[in-house]
Amino acid sequence: MAPKFSKAEKKIAYDSKLCQLLDDYTQILVVAADNVGSTQLQNIRKGLRGDSVVLMGKNTMMKRSIRIHSEKTGNTAILNLIPLLVGNVGLIFTKGDLKEVSEEVAKYKVGAPARVGLVAPVDVVVPPGNTGLDPSQTSFFQVLNIPTKINKGTVEIITPVELIKKGEKVGSSEAALLAKLGIRPFSYGLVVLSVYDNGSVFSPDVLDLTEDDLIEKFALGVSMVTSLSLAISYPTLAAAPHMFINAYKNVLAVAVETDYSFPLADKVKEYLEDPTKFAVAAVPVAAADSGAAPAAAKEEEKKDEPAEESDDDMGFSLFD
Repeated sequence: MAPKFSKAEKKIAYDSKLCQLLDDYTQILVVAADNVGSTQLQNIRKGLRGDSVVLMGKNTMMKRSIRIHSEKTGNTAILNLIPLLVGNVGLIFTKGDLKEVSEEVAKYKVGAPARVGLVAPVDVVVPPGNTGLDPSQTSFFQVLNIPTKINKGTVEIITPVELIKKGEKVGSSEAALLAKLGIRPFSYGLVVLSVYDNGSVFSPDVLDLTEDDLIEKFALGVSMVTSLSLAISYPTLAAAPHMFINAYKNVLAVAVETDYSFPLADKVKEYLEDPTKFAVAAVPVAAADSGAAPAAAKEEEKKDEPAEESDDDMGFSLFD
């Protein structure tokens, strides 16, 4: 027979366990546990066993233990967990990849019926088709304004109907109808609310970012730094190439308008003094691009020209 512990002993044991986990782990997932049953939670523990530990408990106890542990160890970073402990939440301590652990947690969802007074987490749509209910059950459909017809002695729903919208409370009629149809519209499991990693707290959406997303965001940040640097004339590594090019343009403009010159400016001045050099420079390029066309045209002309007839081909003239 397992020994019984008093409430004080249970609190001491819980505090010791939580403090030990805070020492051993630097990555924590804060999860919501609304409508999660004990059997379902046990399956989640088994699925995560190895590199992760699930800890549930009262928020007041967790907050108290975190504060005391922070004072004892001087680790103030863990105090960032306290504002996250709101509602029915739990902690998943892990040493594995945060994305993989969150995906593993999401697998353990079970279907649940629509209970009266429950806030719908998703839209509930009743699909069209035969319900298998006898015609005496049409009153349920009439109350909810669901179009039906009698087909072969059973009630058939004609069109899909949005029965409950996300965020609305489930009414008694909706719950009764869904129960009769055998529809379990909701699914519940642990939902990751926040991620704690070495003192930093961020949204779980960050875990879904790919390398391409990070590169895109980095490039956007670099462009913003470049724009700001150019606007305030403050040199940065990102803006340096643009600043050099702009400076070169300014020096070149001064050289063109004055007698001051330098090798690259001499070439520009030469082009400006004799604009025909632009056309000369363009001829080889145009010739290279269209060189095959004239050759083909000449060949085509040769084919179209009729062959000249010679009077001396056969050794006599036409009238001989």
